[in-house]
Amino acid sequence: MLNFLVRRLLISAFLVFCISLVSFFMITLAPGSPYPWGELNPKITPQVKEAFRKKFHLDRPLHEQYWLNMRDLFSGELRSIKDDRPVLGRILERLPATVTLNVAAMALSLTFGLLIGIHCARYAGRPPDTIVSFAVFVFIAVPTFWIANLAIIGLVKFAAVPVLGTQSYGIAFPGALSMWLDRVWHIALPATILSLGGIAVQSRFVRASMIETLREGYIRTARAKGLDEEAIFYKHALRNSIRPLITGIGGLLPALIGGSVIVETIFAYPGMGRLGYEAVLERDYPTLVALNFIVAGLVLLGNLVSDILYAVVDPRVRLE
Repeated sequence: MLNFLVRRLLISAFLVFCISLVSFFMITLAPGSPYPWGELNPKITPQVKEAFRKKFHLDRPLHEQYWLNMRDLFSGELRSIKDDRPVLGRILERLPATVTLNVAAMALSLTFGLLIGIHCARYAGRPPDTIVSFAVFVFIAVPTFWIANLAIIGLVKFAAVPVLGTQSYGIAFPGALSMWLDRVWHIALPATILSLGGIAVQSRFVRASMIETLREGYIRTARAKGLDEEAIFYKHALRNSIRPLITGIGGLLPALIGGSVIVETIFAYPGMGRLGYEAVLERDYPTLVALNFIVAGLVLLGNLVSDILYAVVDPRVRLE
């Protein structure tokens, strides 16, 4: 296990470096100007432009810009082009909101993915399975932004579900509990929209695994011994069919983080995804460098945790 962890950590560090390098060159080579005042503003003197370029290393070749930005990132001196604030400070302000949103979406994805997968496996090939499977494939195919906008239009008209921000403003809450419930109420819709794709994919994995497990020899033996069908399904088959749900965490995390950019932007949710979207529009290279590095690290960490959990759930697997 120790050898596996060391090897994976080294590979993950190399992958983070490669991802940050490629993303940096893609960002900086894209059309557009990083100057907050624009290229053709006549009020900005050449001296001010040159000082700005030196401060943010824009006067250096691209490969030097990358190393200088990474050096500043690890030393905590990397500053945003937009407002000259420390980039890590801006990210840490948004991190709790994004973590909360993604944890809620992951919990919904795993829970309802498991329940829907069990339902489909139990009625495999029959109308309940066909109807639910059709709905699942619709959620896989339909873009998240379309569902989000449709939900906002419908809920604004017919329900009082909040669709913007993380809390109600201008309201005096009588206590911490009421404030917490208000935050949960605000996060409910974005987390649900973000989890739909994960629910669809996870339910397919669980369904396929359950159907395969129900065809195993020990299941036929249990039926031949006269065991109750409920006990066979939930006690024996289900226990050996949750491995795809565990391993799916590794693939679910990058999908959620990527989807949170869209969801946070649509719902005006103050998280890292929206910060990244704003940084792209503003050509804020330092913020994008830091965000890409952190997100890549989180995704690879999620994959590592998924591999370890898989070995814990299935003792037949040895991580060597």
